[in-house]
Amino acid sequence: MRFGLDVPVNGAFADPRLLGRMAGEAERAGWDGFFVQDILSSVDPVADPWIALTAAALATEHLAIGSLLTPLPRRRPWEVARQAATLDRLSGGRLIFAAGLGNAEQDFTPFGDPWDPVVRAQLLDEGLDIILGMWSGEPFSYSGNHFELNEALLRPSPVQAPRIPVWLATGWPRRRPLRRAARWDGVYLMTVRQDTGQLLSPDDITQIANFLREQRGDGTTGDIAFNPEQTANAARTRDHVQAFSEAGATWWIDMGPDSGPDAYLAHIRNGPPQPEQTGRADAPQVSLAMSYNSSV
Repeated sequence: MRFGLDVPVNGAFADPRLLGRMAGEAERAGWDGFFVQDILSSVDPVADPWIALTAAALATEHLAIGSLLTPLPRRRPWEVARQAATLDRLSGGRLIFAAGLGNAEQDFTPFGDPWDPVVRAQLLDEGLDIILGMWSGEPFSYSGNHFELNEALLRPSPVQAPRIPVWLATGWPRRRPLRRAARWDGVYLMTVRQDTGQLLSPDDITQIANFLREQRGDGTTGDIAFNPEQTANAARTRDHVQAFSEAGATWWIDMGPDSGPDAYLAHIRNGPPQPEQTGRADAPQVSLAMSYNSSV
């Protein structure tokens, strides 16, 4: 099991310098991944996720980075391909590209982008195909319902080969999104079951893993990333880690506290919930709230 953080980019978190410092703290505390949210329209201040990830890349050396999730249907896929390739090279091959349909209508309709789920699914599939073609570093042509490319070329290619890992947003027990994700490198699971609203259980993960193995046809599942239940009970959390790991989950993506940057920073310094991890008592206790407020 690897351990990542799902970090807001709005409100008090809307400062790339703040997010870069948080990423550095996360690496020192033993986390494996630092992922930022992708929000476009909000009454709160919002930071651009790709600029935030640039700051995170420059502040770290080993941490995996990415956006959870890029709403690809409202983006030009060739521009996303360029941003991702550049960030992968900047980070030395540490980017995970995670995409989905988008879950906030205010990020689509005010800007004239389609909100119809069928159209968004088409745009997602076509966008993924184009991104993969653009990452090849060779002239690429494409003809779809929404996009036409003629000998388009983007260089240089990403560092990672055969490609940057691609995760797709999915919800259990919906099979169609899982079939799409099985063609790529991983799934990022919604926190709750889509039919009952209950938190995902280890049994759910086992069923998801079995379905992915069946769909992929090679005995593998790819990455299975999920948001765990948030609890202050360390022993219970360690039991959850063990149960979900045995069920087949590969990434534990922690949402962290929702009470501001300083609380989130304290959570980061405690380290991931591994049995041997007791936190970093020696980590410098620096308040980030002051740094953020001084920059606006």
